Amino acid sequence: MKFDTPAGQNHIDQLKVVGRPTDRIDGKYKTTGTAPYAYERHDVAPNAAYGFVLGAGIAKGRVRWIDTAAAKRAPGVLAIVTTLEHPRMERGMMNAAYLFGGDQVQHYHQAIAVVVAETFEQARAAAFLVKVDYASEPGKFDLAAEAKGAPPVPGDSGEGSGGNGEERVGDFEGAFAQAPVRFDETYSTADESHAMMEPHATIAAWDGDKVTLWTSNQMIAWGHGSLAKILGVPKENVRLDSPYVGGGFGGKLFVRADAVLAALAAKAAKRPVKVALTRPLIMNNTTHRPATIQRVRIGATRDGTITSIAHESTSGNLPDGSPETAVSQTKLLYAGANRLTAMKLAHLDLPEGNAMRAPGEAPGLMVLEVAMDELAEKLGMDPVEFRIRNDTQVDPQDPKRSFSHRDLVGCLRLGAERFGWSKRNPKPGQVRDGQWLVGVGMAAAFRNNMVLKSGARVRLDQAGTVTVETDMTDIGTGSYTIIAQTAAEMMGVTIDKVVVRLGDSAFPVSSGSGGQFGANSSTSGVYAACVKLRDAVAQRLGINSADAVFADGQVRSGNRAVPLGDAAAGGALTAEDTIEFGDISKSQQQSTFGVHFVEVGVDAYTGETRVRRMLAVCAAGRILNPKSARSQVIGGMVMGTGAALMEELAVDTKRGFFANHDLAGYEVPVHADIPHQEVIFLDEVDPMSSPMKAKGVGELGICGVGAAVANAIYNATGIRVRDYPITLDKLLDRMPDAA
Repeated sequence: MKFDTPAGQNHIDQLKVVGRPTDRIDGKYKTTGTAPYAYERHDVAPNAAYGFVLGAGIAKGRVRWIDTAAAKRAPGVLAIVTTLEHPRMERGMMNAAYLFGGDQVQHYHQAIAVVVAETFEQARAAAFLVKVDYASEPGKFDLAAEAKGAPPVPGDSGEGSGGNGEERVGDFEGAFAQAPVRFDETYSTADESHAMMEPHATIAAWDGDKVTLWTSNQMIAWGHGSLAKILGVPKENVRLDSPYVGGGFGGKLFVRADAVLAALAAKAAKRPVKVALTRPLIMNNTTHRPATIQRVRIGATRDGTITSIAHESTSGNLPDGSPETAVSQTKLLYAGANRLTAMKLAHLDLPEGNAMRAPGEAPGLMVLEVAMDELAEKLGMDPVEFRIRNDTQVDPQDPKRSFSHRDLVGCLRLGAERFGWSKRNPKPGQVRDGQWLVGVGMAAAFRNNMVLKSGARVRLDQAGTVTVETDMTDIGTGSYTIIAQTAAEMMGVTIDKVVVRLGDSAFPVSSGSGGQFGANSSTSGVYAACVKLRDAVAQRLGINSADAVFADGQVRSGNRAVPLGDAAAGGALTAEDTIEFGDISKSQQQSTFGVHFVEVGVDAYTGETRVRRMLAVCAAGRILNPKSARSQVIGGMVMGTGAALMEELAVDTKRGFFANHDLAGYEVPVHADIPHQEVIFLDEVDPMSSPMKAKGVGELGICGVGAAVANAIYNATGIRVRDYPITLDKLLDRMPDAA
């Protein structure tokens, strides 16, 4: 099915199932511990051996030799595969780092060997007997030191953010110099880890020259092609299966060392092998969100109209890596005739920087939305009204191009009303609650809408059950449920009559899970397949498909009503299709919008910050399942709070690694850190987006949260911190008198 014109009235608009808050189908399995995650697939790969991965002990250089003699003699050891036994293997899709093979070390904890044994404990013990000699080389590990000479570099997150190294509209420098009110500040954001609950894990088993990997991966089609390329085998000889993913946040978009080494280890051991990366390897061997140094300059008239805006970001990565696309939202969020955005990239020999939830917008809005608050204060304007003043209904870089649907102002006004913004004391440091200094802050949220080609197969049996098969993944987002809702709506059945099977490379290729494109794209693929199945049902029943009504488990036409399952009496009916999106997105800009309001308390004696309440208002097209969508947004709000207050990979700038590479040293928010959260979805649809008239929302929830927290801390204390995370050491020596 081709989607190249705006969606008109269609079957989804009935909203009998779609759009209603629905319990997650997978919830009962996850709460009872019966959801089969990758490392636990005992049912498909019995008698699996255990692999333990060794990471390089240097950040840059060469492996001179590896001595495995003692390890091979250790109890239970079945095989050892080392990097010196293989030439450097091909990189997979979007990998910046090589995952295995050869003697060159690109970054700390790059995989150099896997030890296979009968038990995990035996594999781990034997791994410590492996001796390695390195020829270390000097590396570049300090972003601040390398940022000065970093050149502008084009980049693309692959998720709707990116652009040229430098982009200009009008004359920024001239307009900024003439602006009556000018703002110019520099900020920094830290390196961050995905820190998902389920580690990167894979079980691999060979059957002749064919290999199956039960793995934890967000994008099955990408992983399928990448593994075939890396292993040097035909694509048809590789199968990936990933029905449940215990969190990914972008860290499992691409194949990592666990999958490659499980496959190599299984071949060497001649039996199934399971590999899970330890936390230090997850932090240093896989990907992370790169740190940034960002400069924002804004010029405005005294009435608060922006005349010039510039946002420049510098980040670091490996030589073949891309920059963090932190300036993308600044191209579209606010009006202003004269504009400059730039992304600069410094060469660093740290582990690979790559996609993490809302790459680009998440760290970019942490900065832009603080700058907007700072300028609003300089202008003597309310921060909400300042943003409303500079709203735009057209692309500021191409005014002939309008937004398909944009209601940022609606989010701002409703959020301000519901949060009680009018009661805010704009003078910082004035509100006390016992020993706590109390402040409120807000920030706008923005994330581009993106859709990807997505396919599905649907089958109807005689019992009237509809089965959906697609390689779409469920990474904790509720994919099983919204896909079932879509099929139920289209075929006129209740959701319990739909069976959803996901995550297998043998199924039709979907969009996969990432970039907040998964829900909208994958359900559109199911919609397309169901349109074909409806036609097949009507034809089998001798009904004109244009007149057929699918409802209450029946197919009706005029006075005739037939149970849906009767259409499969002569054998199951199967239909398969793929939604392909044309150039419709080029005619109008498609984006999602929102606003975050936050209240914090800062301990007057210790500088400890506690979030007290949070509100998000989102404008993101039709919400397919408000219950799971709310969960996605509050999850994003938690991650944004972590980025604002505690999450930071500490770089050892001498030896080139992240020192706090476990969940004891890398702090993330826990239940005690998060108060009541409220989420409001505006009632809207966007026919330009897809047949579902939906957009993504899973990453919008993190966008702007960090800035709202930072602005609230300033309102509470009068202290403006421009370097994230805002830990208490950055507040203590500047706190107002506690008495």
